[in-house]
Amino acid sequence: MKVLVINCGSSSVKYQFINLETENVLADGIAERIGEDISLFTFKSKNFTRKKEKILIENHEKAIQIIIKALLDRENGVIQDKFEIEAVGHRLVHAGEHYSGSVVINEHVVQIMRECVALAPLHNPANIKGIEAMNSVLPKIPQCGVFDTAFHQTMPSKAYLYALPYKFYTKDKIRRYGFHGTSHKYVSRFAAEYLQKDIKALKIITCHIGNGASITAIEGGKSVDTSMGFTPLEGLMMGTRCGDIDPAIPIYLMKEKGMGPDLVNIILNKKSGMIGLSEISNDMREIEDEIIKNKNPKAIQAHEVYAYKIKKYIGSYTAVMNGLDILVFTGGVGENMPILRELVCDNLDYLGIKLDKKENNQFKAGILELQAKESKVKVLKIPTNEELMIALETQRLLQKT
Repeated sequence: MKVLVINCGSSSVKYQFINLETENVLADGIAERIGEDISLFTFKSKNFTRKKEKILIENHEKAIQIIIKALLDRENGVIQDKFEIEAVGHRLVHAGEHYSGSVVINEHVVQIMRECVALAPLHNPANIKGIEAMNSVLPKIPQCGVFDTAFHQTMPSKAYLYALPYKFYTKDKIRRYGFHGTSHKYVSRFAAEYLQKDIKALKIITCHIGNGASITAIEGGKSVDTSMGFTPLEGLMMGTRCGDIDPAIPIYLMKEKGMGPDLVNIILNKKSGMIGLSEISNDMREIEDEIIKNKNPKAIQAHEVYAYKIKKYIGSYTAVMNGLDILVFTGGVGENMPILRELVCDNLDYLGIKLDKKENNQFKAGILELQAKESKVKVLKIPTNEELMIALETQRLLQKT
């Protein structure tokens, strides 16, 4: 089966066209700055790359049309007929408590997404636009969706409830939802397959560390706790997000500093985290350069805070599961920043975690085992592949129907 995987943002459409017989990406790219005066379009395939072509893209439907046209291009495309696109898989963000798995998209699914717009105001409207655009451009092609929150619907109530008046949960559905679910699911299953173990017998902690970051405790293949909460702001310190803080701090900023809620929201989501604490950058590559080349004290301090918070979650989730078999690092930072992995794993001997520093410092593509021989816990670096996970889930769903 050949599946077109779509990830729609408010002004962008990322895409991958995947042949599931080989799991090869036939083409991929992104339409950016949709609705602006000048938009950008990228198409990449095995033998051809077109970077940042300036083009007018009025809306998401036009973006989908341009993507299909590029796939069909006589000289550089990868298909001869649009019906070679056998299915479309969407990365979707929020469905509240309605779905605990992937879904074949229909009117009911779209209606649920509309009802959950308040929970994901930036993402759900864009996801709906993508579904509607695909219905218009490829009306006969089945569409499936993989929700970012779905994998975490297996959490028990003791993990997802906040200690607020209960009515805020029953009436307003304020609870921990968690995000990055597709990535956590993919790397945990890949880890079990790689080690030739039954995932139902494993206790795994997956660290998805990128500009946005989250950690998930996975027991028996199911998410039992995760660091992001009602929104993606909770949990770890991130590139621009503060993560866990005293909830009275926003109140203090509004009452004592005269800040409005919109400004506080911008500070917590856009100006905090690594960029706020280091006053250098939210790009961990730049932070790494400042640490290694310049011994910059602000970069070193911010990096220590960053790693410390990851370490705290690893300890707490090991306690939650009463043990740990596998620790996984993934995401752009988790996969590519050895000094972070070393700092996180330092002094975790009591949990059975011992890093092999030589292995950790290798920059090899693909999966790597990073643990020392005496380590009781397997420590793996696994490149995440959310698009492949979405394509595989799409294939699984359609084979059942």
